[in-house]
Amino acid sequence: MAPIPRLREYVGPALLSYGFRPFFLLGSIYAGLAILAWLPMFYGELEIATLFSHRDWHIHEMLYGYLPAVVTGFLLTAIPNWTGRLPLQGKPLLVLVAAWILGRVAVTGSAWIGWLPAATIDLSFLLLVAGAAGREIIVGRNWRNLKVLVVLGLLLGGNAMFHLEAHLYGASDYGVRLGIAATILLVMLVGGRIVPSFTRNWLARENPGRLPASFGRFDIASMICAGAALLAWIAVPEAPTTGAALFVAGVLQAVRLARWAGYRTWRDPLVLILHVAYAFVPLGFMLLGLASLGFGSATAGIHAWTGGAVGTMTLAVMSRASLAHTGRPLAASRAVQAFYALVVLAALARICASLHPAWSLGLLHVAGLAWAGAFLGFALAYWRVLTQPRLGH
Repeated sequence: MAPIPRLREYVGPALLSYGFRPFFLLGSIYAGLAILAWLPMFYGELEIATLFSHRDWHIHEMLYGYLPAVVTGFLLTAIPNWTGRLPLQGKPLLVLVAAWILGRVAVTGSAWIGWLPAATIDLSFLLLVAGAAGREIIVGRNWRNLKVLVVLGLLLGGNAMFHLEAHLYGASDYGVRLGIAATILLVMLVGGRIVPSFTRNWLARENPGRLPASFGRFDIASMICAGAALLAWIAVPEAPTTGAALFVAGVLQAVRLARWAGYRTWRDPLVLILHVAYAFVPLGFMLLGLASLGFGSATAGIHAWTGGAVGTMTLAVMSRASLAHTGRPLAASRAVQAFYALVVLAALARICASLHPAWSLGLLHVAGLAWAGAFLGFALAYWRVLTQPRLGH
């Protein structure tokens, strides 16, 4: 039997030949620009025509703007591998890209068009992505990855709740926590697959010895505990029982990470950065757990998750997947290693700004500029990778 072709015959811009190309590029550019806009907004030096408060615009556009773009790029690239079906290309892909761009314009200009039209336009993107992903997974009978649709559904529900809360009460609360929890769940699901897998492959080839532990009962138990802690955090974030559950979940996730032998990957930055990114998951659980018990700041834990785990993991995945799917060697250049260092610096500076308010002014600028440098630097360095045809074609 002839193998299923990985790509159909395609004539058009290379940017629209595979889902990761436009969404990794646009998502990284937006991640950098949105933070550069957020800093003057935070200090009252810039106003935009949004109905959201400055805080809510920042949270929304990071959580439901840049992140869904990167997630979509990842899913549109991974699903053909999971199902053996052909990837989305050309006009259908352009429709998704246009829906994402319109969402960003609608949210930022919601004072001109009203909250309901802005919410409708914004929500249409995740609806389209869920529909496209669901169709491919179901038609391809790839039932084990239906859980991805659950996470997309949680993001969609959180986004809808965010818009509704902001309209009714002037600020979002549950919509923020639901979106963050869904995102961390996705990091744990995807990270639990790719971090030990890529680590095992590299160690088996380059550094024989101890390998990552195989997925087993401990992983299942740690995920169940984390899921329960996240549900409690969404519902009653300040309850002592929630704090205890979060802290225990953080310890279990730290043990899970330690079982993946990350300390043996220091010679390959593309693999090592995945472990560094995942380390922010247990850190976020523990910081939030301590905050719920009356020690420290919840904002520190939230930014360990968002700036640390999500920011570092998305940059790590984008840089690796872009090389792999364009026929380039899997090697982190010095520039890429600098971007990794910047995004980790941004996360640590933002966490420290929450823990030490007296230093927050300088640390917030360090965090913002380092974040922007990491993502805009990635977009510049990978521009040709993402916009030019695959090597050998």
